[in-house]
Amino acid sequence: MEILSTASSKALSRLISKDGFHHVTGRRRACGALGSNSLSNEIVTLYRPVGPKELALIEAAQWRRFPPRLPEQPIFYPVLNQEYARQIARDWNVRESGAGFVTRFDVDASFVSRYAVQTVGSSVHQELWVPAEELEDFNDHIVGTIEVVETFP
Repeated sequence: MEILSTASSKALSRLISKDGFHHVTGRRRACGALGSNSLSNEIVTLYRPVGPKELALIEAAQWRRFPPRLPEQPIFYPVLNQEYARQIARDWNVRESGAGFVTRFDVDASFVSRYAVQTVGSSVHQELWVPAEELEDFNDHIVGTIEVVETFP
């Protein structure tokens, strides 16, 4: 894993758990200027646990966008580490829909830094709260594609 410049690391501190880069991976894009202290060329890896219906909608969007939230879902919450995403996919998505998937994706760090990290349990349970009305803008800042990294059951 590449270590970021000190200035970039400090700017990303809102997205990085206390043990450094263990939970969230920040890395420079190949096209980014090395040595720049700007976050404009940095990305952050996030995770999202989903069920089969949401996964089908992600696939329909060529693995580049998350679907709009339902009316009863005012918040889109990507999580900061795979362990937390795994817990949700395995313990909640499987129970609710018969299967759970952990997705991983990169987002432009300068964009995602606008969202404060929310700790909703132990230090592992960290997520971002993206208002549903901002999801399209969030999707526009995904770098590359969304990939499935774990499936349950």
